[in-house]
Amino acid sequence: MKQILLTNDDGFDAIGLKALVKALSPLAKIIVVAPARNKSACGHSLTLDKPLRLKSVDDDFYKIDDGTPTDCIFISLNNLFKEGYLPDLVISGINIGANMGEDITYSGTAAGAMEAVLQGIPAIAISQVCKNKCQDINDNWNFELARKTIADVARQILEGEFPLPKRRFLNINIPPVQIKDCKGIKITKAGFREYGNDTHRHLNPRGEEFYWIGLHPLIWQESKDKDCDFEAIKANYVSITPIMLDLTSYEDIEKLNNWIKEK
Repeated sequence: MKQILLTNDDGFDAIGLKALVKALSPLAKIIVVAPARNKSACGHSLTLDKPLRLKSVDDDFYKIDDGTPTDCIFISLNNLFKEGYLPDLVISGINIGANMGEDITYSGTAAGAMEAVLQGIPAIAISQVCKNKCQDINDNWNFELARKTIADVARQILEGEFPLPKRRFLNINIPPVQIKDCKGIKITKAGFREYGNDTHRHLNPRGEEFYWIGLHPLIWQESKDKDCDFEAIKANYVSITPIMLDLTSYEDIEKLNNWIKEK
């Protein structure tokens, strides 16, 4: 029987994770290992300064106290699975909020998929884009489009093969529309995100400063062919972006060699 390992940076009790379990349970045996609390924007971080406890919540369902999605994948692959019986696929999500453009580097959701492909397991990160700073995504949101998309993609992988080479994963973003209003799927590139400085300074009762980092609006630079993830979502398409972990800027190697020689 096929096995799918799930995680989610919104925590083990996240509504997006519950929707993911519901969507994939007919396809394979589901194992869940997720952080005990929200770890959004933790990036591809491992916890090295303290021990981590893997706690059973239910059958094939675990949480890790103060762990990151990367911790969850790393620990579970090396402790819950026997050699030769690793999961066929790792899926991280369904995240509440977009993971597009350079936000992928911050994303705990993307990081769960990153860790999986580093360990040699095909992986997908999936996120539900929302309006109004995610206030529209609540217990009444049925994730119908996200559930159908991930079930279709996972089924195609399990019945065939993963479409990418090693150390690459699929990053899926779902537009904030009902399934009847979705125009289809677009294969996209990661867009050019523009950032602001949304920080809020406050004083605690002792007069000490502290800061809250806020949410930046989804602003991006338009691409020449309008083929980036942001533009697909704006047009009510599901965006699927192939992501590679090799961050080398190959087009700049020759330029940098010439620059060094000029010294």
